[in-house]
This record gives sequence, structure tokens and C-alpha cells, in this order.
Amino acid sequence: MSVTAVVGLQWGDEAKGKIVDLLTDQHQVVCRYLGGNNAGHTVMFGGKTYKLSMLPAGILRPGVTSVISNGVVINPKALLAELDSIRKQGVEVGQLLISDRAHVIFPYHMIEEAGLEKARGAKAIGTTMRGIGTCYRDKIGRTHAIRLGDLYRPEFFKERLNEVVEQKRIVIHAVDPQAEIPSVESIFEDYTQYAAKLKEHVIDTTAYLHRILKEKKSLLFEGAQGSLLDIDHGTFPYVTSSNSSGCGIHPGSGVPERAIDRMIGVVKAYTTRVGGGPCPTELTNEIGQHIRDEGHEYGTVTGRPRRCGWFDAVATGYGSRISGIDCIAIMLLDVLSKLDEIKICHAYEINGERTTDFPSHIEDLAKAQPIYRTLPGWKKDITGIRKMADFPPAARQYIDTIAELLDAKVGFVSIGPDREQTVII
Repeated sequence: MSVTAVVGLQWGDEAKGKIVDLLTDQHQVVCRYLGGNNAGHTVMFGGKTYKLSMLPAGILRPGVTSVISNGVVINPKALLAELDSIRKQGVEVGQLLISDRAHVIFPYHMIEEAGLEKARGAKAIGTTMRGIGTCYRDKIGRTHAIRLGDLYRPEFFKERLNEVVEQKRIVIHAVDPQAEIPSVESIFEDYTQYAAKLKEHVIDTTAYLHRILKEKKSLLFEGAQGSLLDIDHGTFPYVTSSNSSGCGIHPGSGVPERAIDRMIGVVKAYTTRVGGGPCPTELTNEIGQHIRDEGHEYGTVTGRPRRCGWFDAVATGYGSRISGIDCIAIMLLDVLSKLDEIKICHAYEINGERTTDFPSHIEDLAKAQPIYRTLPGWKKDITGIRKMADFPPAARQYIDTIAELLDAKVGFVSIGPDREQTVII
């Protein structure tokens, strides 16, 4: 038996889907344990490109069981659309299991989130407007929360909707008096139909995961977003609404973290960020645009251009420590191949003091001036390399410097989008 977790160490979009796809062959079960349809990943498989959001990457593999566990918030309409999309691409959806404990996103969650973001103006957090944060808030608040299992108890579900929608109407109209909220009847009818289509997949996934551990089957946890977006440990308040670091695996699945044998941290060879919040190494010049263009740095879910900059070893090292990483996967190294020189931030200067600690307060991070180590570029096409020994010396120096600064072993280096364009160590 092996239990492996794949976690992003930056602000998300680290190409975790590729590593999960590579590792799926070695595991019988793949589990997505947090987030919702705000998290997208792209997997190239069999000559086709799949854009997944809620579905684990294991869904593309026959014989692999895919689990959406209790820590995920589910928009049933979006999930059904995603299933239809991959079926149209020729994927036969096999064993998909969805937690009856997962909380459900309703239309009022999206309306409420849009109103709140609009009201914040220039201080908007930069959410995807998919109701993820408002659904998680209701989960924590409890009184307005509805779980997937509730949809299969019609009388209970209708009673909850009557209570919740009326209260939501009051809250939303206080923020946006013009907002139109669907009626209880229309929500009940739509979501009852969604639930019927998903029913064959809905079980107690916590009990299932503990059974497969007892049976010594191999399990792969698939993270979403990145450690720096963790609600408790990230760059608050510019974070996601769940524990997107390795800290989220236990509450998001019910599996104790001591059951995990290997924790793989995924890092991009440079830094990207979407939405608001400080990003100390961001490049707002032609180099930043070059990285964006070479890396196709536009959101899988939203299409928004990502903010790009040099690799930040202070921020990424912090992400590595809180997630308890055993080894790292360095992704998109090929994106940097045309640059004459490349920089890595190895410390910050904040209020005149040098530090390698990642600030806990957003105002201190906003003041952080990156201290760089400059390395030579390799100026060669590396997309055909398959062994570490074949990398140009400058590329190898860059890889080794990241490993040194993160105090981590390198397990994978990705030098292109295809599965074969991965050096596995």
C-alpha cells in the first residue's frame, strides 16, 4: 500500500494535474479533498487536452476510483456539465464517488458573492464568482448550510430551502437591492433533478476511504489551489476559503495525515498569482509578459491573465514547510529557456531588515523587497530532455539552487505539457 499526496506550494496553478496524472498509474484511488469549481487543472492525455475543475484527474483512467470527499463544495449543475464534457471527449466515466457530507453551492451563493465583491470595490478579493467562499462561510456558520446528502430527503430539503432562501434574500438585498434570487420552488426542482442524476455516485466517502486503507489499497490525494492560498496559513485575506495546503487533507477527507507515506510539493519554475494581494517578485515589465506568453499563463477556469514574476523561495519555502514536503516537482522549466539571466528571490527586506521568514501580515508582505540571486540562462531548447544528466549546466544549476533554498529533494522536472516531457528522478 502507498498513500501519496500532491500539494501546490505557491499561489496555485503549479501544474499539479500533470503530476497527479503521472502518479495515477501507481494508485488505485484518487481523492480530491478541497475547493470547488474555482480550481481548474489541465491534463494532456492520449493526444487530447482535458480541462478539469471538480473532477479528480483519476477520472481519465479506467480502473481507477475517483473520490470527491467531504471537504469539497459542490455545484451539482457544474459537476454534471463537466462529466458531460469529458464524456463527449470519449472518456468512459468509471467509478466516481461523491461524499454525502460535501456542502452544496446554490444560486444564491453566487449572487451573494458577486454582491459582496462589487461592494468591496478596489479592495475586492478577486474571487471566481462561483459561490465557493459564500458556501464555505455557510458551512462554518451552519445555520444556512445544506449538504449533498440532504438533497435525498425531499421534505427535509424543502424545509431547509424555505428557511435559508428567505434569510438569504434579506442578506443579499442589504448588499444589492436589485439582485434577483430564484424562488424556493425553482431551486428545489432543479436541484432535485441534479441529485437524481448524481445519486449512483453519492456515498459516505469517509467510510470508503478507511475501508481501502484497511484493505491496503494505494491512495493518491489531489490538492487544489496552493499552500499560499490556505485560509489559515496563506496570505490572508487574499486566500481561498479552505485549507489548500497539506494541512487540509485530514479535515477534507477524514483520513489521518499519519497515513500519508509521501508528500509531493509542486512548484512552478517561476511565480504566478491570480487576483489581489501582494506578490513580491511580480514583474510588470516585458520579462513578466514574456513569461506569461511562454507559459500560457491564463486561468483554466476564468481565462484571467496571471501575474508573473521570478521564483520566490521565501514564499515557496514557507509553503513547503507547512505542508510537510518530502520532495518537490519543478514544473514549466522550459518557459524560462529564452532568457539571458534568471533571478531567484532568496530573502526579503522589510522595514530595513533582512529576513527569510514569510510574513504573517499582509501589510508586511506588501512592503517586502525581494533580494535576488542572479543565475545565467541556458538559452537552449530543453523540451526533449529525459535525463537529469542531459540538462545544460545552467539549467541544472537553477534546479539545484531551488532545491537548496527549499531544503528539498527534487523528484520531478517538467519541461513541456506532454506526459513524456517529464524527467522523473
